[in-house]
Amino acid sequence: MTTDLKEKLTPILGRIPSGVFILVASDGESRKTGLLASWIQQASFEPPQVTVAVNKSRYLIDWLKTGSAVTLNQVQKGDSTLFKHFGKGFEPDAAAFDGVDTVMGDSGLPLLRAAMSSLEGTVTARMDAGDHVIFLVTLTNSIAHRDIADFDPFVHIRKNGFSY
Repeated sequence: MTTDLKEKLTPILGRIPSGVFILVASDGESRKTGLLASWIQQASFEPPQVTVAVNKSRYLIDWLKTGSAVTLNQVQKGDSTLFKHFGKGFEPDAAAFDGVDTVMGDSGLPLLRAAMSSLEGTVTARMDAGDHVIFLVTLTNSIAHRDIADFDPFVHIRKNGFSY
């Protein structure tokens, strides 16, 4: 990419809004973790699907295979507890959910009660996207943890289109 193009894109690309979620996944055995994720977008009405972009530097991409269950827990605007807790990241064997109020979802993965809502789904496709991997998730269940009329989602808008 040319310097001129990057300079043009930098202030504009980062202004594309996206929701803030905690992505929960399992290694398929006993380990489960959560990851702060802000590149999640609805991709299809029928079937209901979303895309999730995960940086290639995250070990979690090795856990996300076709058929893997995930939960996407939507963070409320102004919530600093979930944001701070999961924003730091966890090592694969760390107890990522200690001190976090959870309930088990249909998928066997934790749903975060402090979130506005939780979406459960299954990874159905994966695509390489430069420094990220994009996962297509087909949604199988949703739980509102509070009155939908009170939903005010945490929306992430970056100042720079080339960094978080």
